[in-house]
Amino acid sequence: MTNQNTQSTTPETAAAEAAAVEDQKINPPSPFMETWNYFRKNRGAYVGLIIICFILFMAAFAQWIAPFDPIAQDRTAFLKPPIWMEGADPRYILGTDAVGRDILSRLIHGAQLSVTIGVFVVIISMVAGIVLGLVAGYFRGWIEVGIMRLMDTMLALPSLIMAMAIVAILGPGLENAMLAIAIVQLPHYVRLSRASVVSELNKEYVIASQIAGAGHMRQMFVNILPNCMAPLIVQGTLGISSAILDAAALGFLGLGAQPPLPEWGTMLAEAREFVGSAWWVITFPGLCILVTVLAFNLMGDGLRDALDPKMKR
Repeated sequence: MTNQNTQSTTPETAAAEAAAVEDQKINPPSPFMETWNYFRKNRGAYVGLIIICFILFMAAFAQWIAPFDPIAQDRTAFLKPPIWMEGADPRYILGTDAVGRDILSRLIHGAQLSVTIGVFVVIISMVAGIVLGLVAGYFRGWIEVGIMRLMDTMLALPSLIMAMAIVAILGPGLENAMLAIAIVQLPHYVRLSRASVVSELNKEYVIASQIAGAGHMRQMFVNILPNCMAPLIVQGTLGISSAILDAAALGFLGLGAQPPLPEWGTMLAEAREFVGSAWWVITFPGLCILVTVLAFNLMGDGLRDALDPKMKR
């Protein structure tokens, strides 16, 4: 019976598949829809995208979502546990910290800070890295040697120690921490863009454009750069998670955002002495860092698979 059912449905299935293939040939999907179709097949990446959208929503509307001012102190509610524990204050869902500040409100505003840090760091490092990589890969020679040896020297140093050294020179603070992290991430974008440019230089469209009289600026930024953006977009997505993690590490060490700013790493640093007595003060900021970094990594992996022609085949 099973074989008969299989044989009876096989022609119908084959006809449906053939019709779908013919429809794709006649009406091929747009590049965006094709990439989206491959991306959403990756369940981990899809879940990561949903989490990121939720975090972005909280960051955008933190002023209205947060129930309290993240800096305001309630001197009658020191170290109150979460609402499901005994002795909790019903006003504070996730409890309060050592000076009576609402943890939930600080976490929501911390999402705003973390997203801002990640986006600005990636923008700064990506723009500078693309320019340097384009120059190194296009002109070659001593220019390429000088730029790439400088990037190799930067990569030889541990990233966190290098960021700490830069912040120590510039002074502690959120802006200086963002600049330090951007400098630390710069070599990755330079190397990636330079490798992409070198692989594109010998292709026919570049040679044809050069014969037609295109100048250096047009060749680099109009002809070559758009064809190098796919790996850079993936690196940028992964770079946001690295920037958030590095910013949290600098904040934990006292070199990043300074109190009373509700940055997740700073919240961890302030809660170190309460690890044994008030677990919620340190657990919730750590979970926020973990979930956010994991979501960006999952989405970055999904984008890499969706934008890679080899993975599509």
